[in-house]
Amino acid sequence: MEDTEERDEPLTPAGRLFLQPQMDQVISAALAVEFPIDVDTFKAEVESSIMFKHPRFCSLLVRDSSGREHWRRTSVDIDNHLIVRHQPLADDPSTSDEDAVNDFIADLAVSSPLPTDKPMWEIHLLMAHRTLYFRVHHALGDGISLMSLLLSCCRRANDPAQMPTPGGVSAAARSQRKKWSAWTLLLVVWYTLVYVMEFVLRAAWWRDRTTAVSGGAGVELWPRKLATARFRLDDMKIVKRAVANATINDVLFGVITCGLSRYLDIRSPKALPEGLRITGVAMVNLRPQSGLQDMSKLMNSDSGMRWGNKFGMLLLPIYYHKSSSDPIQFVKRAKAMIDKKKLSLEGPFSYAIGNLVMSLFGPKIACYLNYQIVCNTSFTISNVVGPVEEITAAGNPVKRIRVTSSSLPHAITMHMVSYAGMAELQILVAKDIIPDPKTLANCFEDALLQMKEAAEPATKS
Repeated sequence: MEDTEERDEPLTPAGRLFLQPQMDQVISAALAVEFPIDVDTFKAEVESSIMFKHPRFCSLLVRDSSGREHWRRTSVDIDNHLIVRHQPLADDPSTSDEDAVNDFIADLAVSSPLPTDKPMWEIHLLMAHRTLYFRVHHALGDGISLMSLLLSCCRRANDPAQMPTPGGVSAAARSQRKKWSAWTLLLVVWYTLVYVMEFVLRAAWWRDRTTAVSGGAGVELWPRKLATARFRLDDMKIVKRAVANATINDVLFGVITCGLSRYLDIRSPKALPEGLRITGVAMVNLRPQSGLQDMSKLMNSDSGMRWGNKFGMLLLPIYYHKSSSDPIQFVKRAKAMIDKKKLSLEGPFSYAIGNLVMSLFGPKIACYLNYQIVCNTSFTISNVVGPVEEITAAGNPVKRIRVTSSSLPHAITMHMVSYAGMAELQILVAKDIIPDPKTLANCFEDALLQMKEAAEPATKS
């Protein structure tokens, strides 16, 4: 027994945080495929994949005599992790596959933790809806790690011998991103101090004003609904070109600001003050390489791009504005905000402070502080750049990739993944607060289309 305990690997501080009851998080990924699923072929593909051999996916969560969590290697039986469901998820035959799968995922987002008597992952084969649904505990890794691992098990549709090409920012572009000067260094210090102080105030008492989209303590236990907003990346690029030096993330936050403003106009019985602040929590990848990662480097401890949870938190404010004659202004305001965030060290500091609090005070205090920050803000958002070309899973063409996570005290949780020219934003909501998430999704989609129409004359001139 002592030899076994010596070989156990302790959890990272972030991994321990995600095991706390208030922050218990499961990451979900749904891959809709073109043809009926061949169970035997898919099972064989998983058993021969990197995922089936990865240490985290072959380890049990155990606790020592002092209650500290560790990973302990074990043998894996694929039949304990593969759940095949042949029956349709909805009783009504007119329900679309997307709606049926979204409702299924929304139900699991609240009250279905992963069991700890086996490695903490499972795959549902939703045969009637031609969907592969993966559930992986956040303690095993962050969204970048897990998406990189998942896609390493897939192949390009036009070249089955090759793995998908990850999207992201090139090394040359990253090297040109910042030009350091004395003034820039001063701004880095100033913005870092301001934003770190905001984290402290958010953990203490500073809370967003209550609106029709506000959550709060206990909302993570409320029933959920899930809706999908779809964007063409070409449309987002048209808008991006209309604003100097803008990025897709700038466009996304412009769309979120405009869409939420439209939705609040629909839902709020009283006029909201112009410029009302609504704060989001975003996760930022802290690895040297942006976007999806090379699995050989993630699994190599000497590469500097280790596996696990390697991300910082950003507090991203957006501001309510009534419908504007120039929707591009939403993108310009979003870019101005994000440019300041890029100049700060808010992400690395939040990661370092989280590790320090975990080391000094333990997971309960760290969980409490993180929970307070979430309760005092209004939404969660993430954006993962997926493969640039169409891919296959076990030889079956993948039509779309959608991701989400377990519920949080936020009434809105948004996760976007781009894939082969499209971007899909999964919008998980507390249905007693936001009963009509499809309306919210439409607000986001309409916002992008309006921005595209406004941007096209500018990009042609």
